[in-house]
Amino acid sequence: MRTFSPKPADITRVWHIVDADGLVLGRLATEVAAVLRGKHKPTFAPHVDMGDHVIVVNADKVVLTSGKAELKMSYRHSGYPGGLTATSYADLMVDRADDVVANAIRGMLPKNRLGRQMGTKLKVYRGADHPHEAQAPTPMEIPGARRTSSARSGA
Repeated sequence: MRTFSPKPADITRVWHIVDADGLVLGRLATEVAAVLRGKHKPTFAPHVDMGDHVIVVNADKVVLTSGKAELKMSYRHSGYPGGLTATSYADLMVDRADDVVANAIRGMLPKNRLGRQMGTKLKVYRGADHPHEAQAPTPMEIPGARRTSSARSGA
């Protein structure tokens, strides 16, 4: 029996929508990255972009656990001596929550051209509105990423 290798004609893409309200950032990112790669499909092949399109809404309501919002820092450097700037994730979530979610998801994709191609199928929005209603996205549930009420409240 020969190994099945999917061709471009074999790929069918579906649109999914994820409501990130109350979801933990890392757990959300792993599930969405798996769908972008196509690992949920029985015809998955690591060398082919088999993934679906994913829309993430309410990115500003995503949760970081165990005080990471204040402790975890994001760094950028201007290129000049002494040009290192550190910003806490709490400040980033106020200013650029959609970028925080998108970078977390893209960080879990392959680091090559195929991964960059998979990343183009990701759309992240701060609020509940998005311009992709015409694609009729199906809701994607991520029960393992939901922050339970028994968990420690806070950031």
